[in-house]
Amino acid sequence: MLSPQISIIVPCYNQAQYLDECLQSVASQTFRDWECLIIDDGSPDYTAEVAKKWIESDSRFTYYKKENGGVASARNFGLEKVSGKWILPLDGDDKINENYLSYALEKLREGYDLVYCHADYFGTRNEPFILLDYTFENLLKYNVIFCSALFSREKLNDIRYDENMIHGLEDWEFWISYLSQPDMKVYRLEETLFYYRIKDISRNENIKNDSEKMDEAKKYILEKHSKTYVGIFGDYFHLIWKVSALERENNYYNRIISSKKYKIINRVINFIHKIQP
Repeated sequence: MLSPQISIIVPCYNQAQYLDECLQSVASQTFRDWECLIIDDGSPDYTAEVAKKWIESDSRFTYYKKENGGVASARNFGLEKVSGKWILPLDGDDKINENYLSYALEKLREGYDLVYCHADYFGTRNEPFILLDYTFENLLKYNVIFCSALFSREKLNDIRYDENMIHGLEDWEFWISYLSQPDMKVYRLEETLFYYRIKDISRNENIKNDSEKMDEAKKYILEKHSKTYVGIFGDYFHLIWKVSALERENNYYNRIISSKKYKIINRVINFIHKIQP
């Protein structure tokens, strides 16, 4: 039996009420050569019952249940089971447009190593999910790629999600690890093809509202990838020097424009502009 082109990993924990919608978005894909691994991360709800319906109706769906270990652990579990050439992580409460796989695959076949798209929030907030354009420098500063991008299984090598990051941002750290490799090509599709659910209570919203946990997660990423950060931005003392130089330049400029001599010259120039025909 030939391996599918794309493997979709759906980790879920207590998301049974949303799982049908997520899996329906997978089943509706116009590109048909995929497998979907539903990874139940020890859910105490009725996730197994929802998954059973899908695996019985479509052999491309498979279901695994594991001991609860967090979303990074569930995604890693899926990474060990996939057989496709390309991989798409998709959380059990999110969904994708029917054309996401087909449009992404066109670019993957052109030689890109990661393909994503524009996105919308839905749920308790319905609005565009705005992210900065990708550059590797931007990625080091901000999480500019959401978790559901397609990437190469071959280029994955031994990179995995960091299971120490139990409070969030593990997808950001994963993209830094993956895209730190030489000559990686990234493409963002122009279409809006991914939908990120916003709930009143969610792990990601909790960490955003907890500045201490957010700072800890960012510090962890910075320390883990310190060589990469230094290589791109310079070492700590170099950064301090650059900031100090900018402050000196700014202070010098402020002193100039606040001086009486500058103000007199500026008034004369403005007057000349007014009387010139």
